[in-house]
Amino acid sequence: MRDAPPPLPDDDGRLGREAARWRARSGRVRLARRLLPILIVVLAGGVIAWVALRTVISGAEREAETRQEQALVNAVFHGQDDQGRSFMIGAKGATRDPSTGRYRLIGPVLRLNLGGRKVTEMTADGGEYDQAAKTVTIGPNVRIADGESGFTLVTPEAVMDTESGTVRGDKGVEGSGPLGTLKASAYVIEDQGERIRFRGLGDQKVRGVINPAGSDR
Repeated sequence: MRDAPPPLPDDDGRLGREAARWRARSGRVRLARRLLPILIVVLAGGVIAWVALRTVISGAEREAETRQEQALVNAVFHGQDDQGRSFMIGAKGATRDPSTGRYRLIGPVLRLNLGGRKVTEMTADGGEYDQAAKTVTIGPNVRIADGESGFTLVTPEAVMDTESGTVRGDKGVEGSGPLGTLKASAYVIEDQGERIRFRGLGDQKVRGVINPAGSDR
């Protein structure tokens, strides 16, 4: 029996190159198997971090928009009460808070119109207009004047219900006019100035009704 002929030099080189390529490919596969889970974790962590960062940024942007106040100069608001009588709310400056919808007023002026010259006017240093609650609160240094009767009230605070046209306060009030002077603990102005009711406690035991607009009736 004859022995197999020895491999040719070219065959030895080809086999060696194939073996080297196989080993290199096998090494790359093993490296990829080790690196792929790490890469997946890194990518997932990056996505989570980006989502969290965008959430924080969006929240900060919304908060900044919410905090941004709208300022008005020489603001004027017009409306009517449930009896169809008109009123006007003016101010040297008004700032709207977007989070509450309320207006902070600087130098407010309120006018309640009973028709003709029968206008009750209220002024103060500051105040707040809540459109949703239909209330206007002004103070301090409130001055209430009835243009036709000449009656004037001075009080620390006045709260107007824009739906009913009623104005009230319970922090004390002083008044003067054709009927003399008075001092009371609380007051209610009804029907947009047609009647003023006073109530007193302690040393201010005044109770009564004044009809500033009654002179024409």
